[in-house]
Amino acid sequence: MAEKTKVAFIGLGVMGFPMAGHLAAAGHEVTVYNRTAARAEAWSAKHGGKRAATPAEAAKGTAIAFVCVGNDDDVGSVVFGDNGALAGMASNGILVDHTTASAEIAREIAAAAAERKVGFLDAPVSGGQAGAENARLTVMVGGEQGVFDRAKPVIDTYARACVLMGPAGSGQLSKMVNQICIAGLLQGLSEGINFARKAGLDGNKLLEVISKGAAQSWQMENRGQTMLADKFDFGFAVDWMRKDLGICLAEAKRNRARLPVTALVDQFYAQVQARGGARWDTSSLIHLLSHDL
Repeated sequence: MAEKTKVAFIGLGVMGFPMAGHLAAAGHEVTVYNRTAARAEAWSAKHGGKRAATPAEAAKGTAIAFVCVGNDDDVGSVVFGDNGALAGMASNGILVDHTTASAEIAREIAAAAAERKVGFLDAPVSGGQAGAENARLTVMVGGEQGVFDRAKPVIDTYARACVLMGPAGSGQLSKMVNQICIAGLLQGLSEGINFARKAGLDGNKLLEVISKGAAQSWQMENRGQTMLADKFDFGFAVDWMRKDLGICLAEAKRNRARLPVTALVDQFYAQVQARGGARWDTSSLIHLLSHDL
């Protein structure tokens, strides 16, 4: 599968658009589908691939069909039904879902794919828009080893790390852990920076020194300066994070994991939304501490 092959990419949002572009740049024959046709037209104009009218048409005859949409309902709408990707796929093809969704729908798709003798991988990604544009995504995968081995060389086109975590659903569960950790880190970073301001410390010097010690994190390195500058009009939107945290909290009810900090941060994000920050970056948690409204 490392050789150039025929693939489909369904969903050309801020992540899917550049991911599909990397596949085309690597020489794969890419057919795209997007619910908003103008987005697919823009992608084809930039990358030269083909456009399809339905997910089934896009997936027809492909070795791998990739999906990257919004949530469980969106995934179901492009995977199932007469116009869904599975309907267009031949046996021995592989369906890869990069959407951050529930483990439940991952297992549902895996079962439906198996009935059609199609391989399936739930493969949510981390790294944000910058990671997608720079081919530096981390991909957490659930599925069978043989299917993973066939798909990984193609996924590596836009990934810096791609790891099989276990059976179907394991990729989504791993992404939940990722989001749980990020939520706690950002709240701690917000409180720390706000404390520094109140204490009269130089925020830039502070970040420079503590980022060399045990407090260092990706969030500190990539969001600390913009948090100091109150800049949030970029990055991973609060709306998306609340969607992800909702998935985490729902799964925690099923597996009886306690997520007290995650539940609290989710409510803080609800307050950010109420302030008009639905599309602000997730680092905007600090806005609740530094701006009284």
